[in-house]
Amino acid sequence: MLLASMPLVSAVEFNQSISDQDKATFDQILSPVMKIYNLVKYAATVVAVIILLFAGVNYMTSGDDPKKREQSKSMVMYVVIGLIVIWAAPLVVNFIVG
Repeated sequence: MLLASMPLVSAVEFNQSISDQDKATFDQILSPVMKIYNLVKYAATVVAVIILLFAGVNYMTSGDDPKKREQSKSMVMYVVIGLIVIWAAPLVVNFIVG
């Protein structure tokens, strides 16, 4: 698969210059998208903190119930993974794009 894609990759020109007008248009499009992304990011962080608090209380009140403890642990793990994905997404995009 990788070898089959080599001719396609070599045909792509990576050193294309972008005009100032294209950059301005891109910035006009990107500005509202980033506002929405930031809103979603911070809202998801607030929801994640609430879920983490719930998982902590659930873990502390689980007593001798191992199923409830595992459920709380997995809830914390999924919340942390979700936060990492949400907060690292711009870094990954910036790394890929430029």
